[in-house]
Amino acid sequence: MSLSRTASMLAVCVLCCLLASPVAAAPPSAETATDGAAAAAANASARPPSILGAYPNPLTDGDDGEYVVVRAGGASNLTLSDGESTVTVPPDEGVVALSADPARTRTLTDRRVVAARLGLSNAGERLVLRRDGVVVDETTYGRAPDAERWNATEKRWVPRGLTLRDAVSTGPANATAFVLPDDPSVVRETLRSADDRLLLAGYTLSSRRVADALVAANRRGADVRVLVEGGPVGGVSTRQAETLARLARAGVAVRVVSGPRARFDYHHAKYAVVDGRALVSTENWKPSGTGGRENRGWGVRLDDARTAEELAAVFEHDFGGADAVPWRRYRQGRSFVEASPSGGDFPRRVAAESVAVEEVRVLTAPGNAGSEVVERVEEANRSIDVLAPRVDTDGRLFDALAGAARRGVSVRILLSNAWYDEEANAAVVNRTRTLRERGYDIEARVARPDGRFGKVHAKGAVVDGERAFVGSLNWNDHAATENREVVVELVGDGPASYYGAAFEADWRASELGGDDGWWGSETKTTVTLALGALCSLGLAAWVTKKTVRFET
Repeated sequence: MSLSRTASMLAVCVLCCLLASPVAAAPPSAETATDGAAAAAANASARPPSILGAYPNPLTDGDDGEYVVVRAGGASNLTLSDGESTVTVPPDEGVVALSADPARTRTLTDRRVVAARLGLSNAGERLVLRRDGVVVDETTYGRAPDAERWNATEKRWVPRGLTLRDAVSTGPANATAFVLPDDPSVVRETLRSADDRLLLAGYTLSSRRVADALVAANRRGADVRVLVEGGPVGGVSTRQAETLARLARAGVAVRVVSGPRARFDYHHAKYAVVDGRALVSTENWKPSGTGGRENRGWGVRLDDARTAEELAAVFEHDFGGADAVPWRRYRQGRSFVEASPSGGDFPRRVAAESVAVEEVRVLTAPGNAGSEVVERVEEANRSIDVLAPRVDTDGRLFDALAGAARRGVSVRILLSNAWYDEEANAAVVNRTRTLRERGYDIEARVARPDGRFGKVHAKGAVVDGERAFVGSLNWNDHAATENREVVVELVGDGPASYYGAAFEADWRASELGGDDGWWGSETKTTVTLALGALCSLGLAAWVTKKTVRFET
């Protein structure tokens, strides 16, 4: 027997012995899901007076129409100062824009405009809100970029035409959870069912089946519109160009987010509104994603009119922007890149499942998705499982995961196995190994597909076995602050159990390196005990002297 074969058999035996060891189950959490709607209402009524933003450089003659946005919260005796002048803020219950030129300002904002003799500096300045002479809020901005608004809450400049949305709770819903490439039928069936409207937002779109559904819905008289990114990494493929051209010829309204004043670095969202239902995915509208040809992805269809309306509002906002260029205008004078579509064929191991969601929360970036995910991670009590192509170890999302592990929360991160992610993800594995050696309960692995999928592309998480996140948000600060991203937070045992089981199978398979992470527990226990018994005599003394850990 060769030395390499002996070593391989020894490793398998050691692993079997380790698997045979009993693992204590975590005690059930006593925490219950938060009533998001009630909490949001309470927070809204309790919001103190604050400065929400400023628009110092609107690119008008003399900066006519510049303004400051303030929430008075019904408080009286409020003043706003820029260090040179002080103006009175009316005791309004809502939000107002203070401006020296109300007529011009009304053409720049939908806020209620109130006259106030206030001049803003394009070089930057400090704005202070006082009540009865006592400071209640302040913000300082630097040099103002052309036609960008200062968002005082996020402390960042926002292109004109982009409204940062709050997280929105749409209540309970019935849903269909699915994973890819196992069950792409949910995507196809949902798109094919459109009667009244089909609003599709994506990063890329090159799937012929998706295009077929869009064209068919348009022929039935539905309102069919498409919005995609104009500068995806690597360029727009010839296949996508042909797909979008075909849709435009069929009468589908196709727009592309593009141009020097684009509101996002990337329009990266992946969702669709189909009549009164919403479909949210981690995958692009192409064969490797929603076509079930390669990517490990997560998706959910929400049979809920409120969620559909919220996502329709996001779509309308983005589709109506000046940077949403009609396809025929966008394509003029452009060249496209050749790219071969994925053609994999993978087994259907996990079927879609109907789940009851106790509460749906719609999160968007720029604006709230990053901070909302961080907040949930910081509130975790027992466990956090993250499935993502990459995780930025220098970002606030990873910092939150490390902080949770420091508190004793079990954190697991499963990463992409794609060759172009190898170096970055090796760094994540090494970083978590270092933290683990310090006593933190955190581990990262690179996925081993073993014929079950091609590569990890999902961006999902399960927290405390009580809530799941599904959407387009990559785990880095840039995605959370510069891209258009859409995520749904699904509260309840149903969705958390479904995605948790999918994660668990991929996690175990990545440890074993075999192709059967989906064994039933009874079969797995029988095989493990049998192999463990065979190995125990020869390895018992050695195992007691050395701790064995298998990592990728």
